[in-house]
Amino acid sequence: MNRKNCAAALSAILAAVFYAINIPASKILLGNIEPVMMAAVLYLGAGIGVGIMYMARKPKEAAENSSLNRGDLPYVMGMILLDIAAPICLMYGLSATTAANASLLNNFEIAATAVIALVIFKEAVSARLWAGIALITVSSMILSFEDMSSLQFSWGSAFVLLAAVCWGFENNCTRKISSKNTYQIVMLKGIFSGLGSFVIALITGEALPDIGLMLIALVLGFVSYGLSIFFYIRAQSRLGAAKTSAYYAIAPFVGAFLSFVCLHEALSVNYFIALVIMLAGSALVAADTIIVNHTHMHTHIVTHTHDGSTHTHIVEHSHDHKHMIDGSIHEHTHSNEHNLLNHTETV
Repeated sequence: MNRKNCAAALSAILAAVFYAINIPASKILLGNIEPVMMAAVLYLGAGIGVGIMYMARKPKEAAENSSLNRGDLPYVMGMILLDIAAPICLMYGLSATTAANASLLNNFEIAATAVIALVIFKEAVSARLWAGIALITVSSMILSFEDMSSLQFSWGSAFVLLAAVCWGFENNCTRKISSKNTYQIVMLKGIFSGLGSFVIALITGEALPDIGLMLIALVLGFVSYGLSIFFYIRAQSRLGAAKTSAYYAIAPFVGAFLSFVCLHEALSVNYFIALVIMLAGSALVAADTIIVNHTHMHTHIVTHTHDGSTHTHIVEHSHDHKHMIDGSIHEHTHSNEHNLLNHTETV
């Protein structure tokens, strides 16, 4: 792995760690800031912070990436509306369940994104990916019941799951404009989603927080939302979506660990069972993303002699071939008269 790839891998890990900070830190602030107002301030912090970064980098960024245009408006509007709903659901969920449970339930976003992509955007989903989705769904169901003996459902967990579904839809909207200016995407997400949540907070009668707490929440939003999204997209530009997603899968587990260390939240038996199942499901999803299976065509030249004459036959056939995605040209040879195969993987 060269220096640029190392830097990109570090960016993906930083994106996961930055987002993981959100849940235990928000849990603490929710004691003094109401849920919808909290969601508004977090996204405003992301938009304002990345907006300042954009102003400093605007000339160079304009030369490197194309700007959003009118044709992108439907996806931008969907992205913003879903980014209003998702954090509001998450903040309500955090106010009624543990931060550790919320960290792991957030991983249901992987399953939601895949199902939405299949059903609405007609993307192919392999058997391995379905197995991963099933395991993640089962682990999320286990965490949604805080008392398995009485099957008492937690509404806090349900809100966190709803947030994951909203972000699953949002991921598919963002995918449609992901080739455009990264700063603009993050800035629009933050400012307009934050303003929308802020208006809802005022309409529902939520009070403005203390100025000191608001500043803390703005900084948290810039770090845990703004920088997380920023570093994630930057890592994708070098590693691709597959490898970046594999690195980013550590986020919920970092969040759960921080909740245990910082908030001293007790981890139940159900939590550890769900953690093991979630890890297995996430591993399958990552493997399905990283390992590609494709078909090669081969040409055999067969020369043989019978009845005093020599014949040459050309026979073509195909075979499956699996390898890790790295975006490079690779070659392999076969014995006898197989021809040398060279091809480039584009995923």
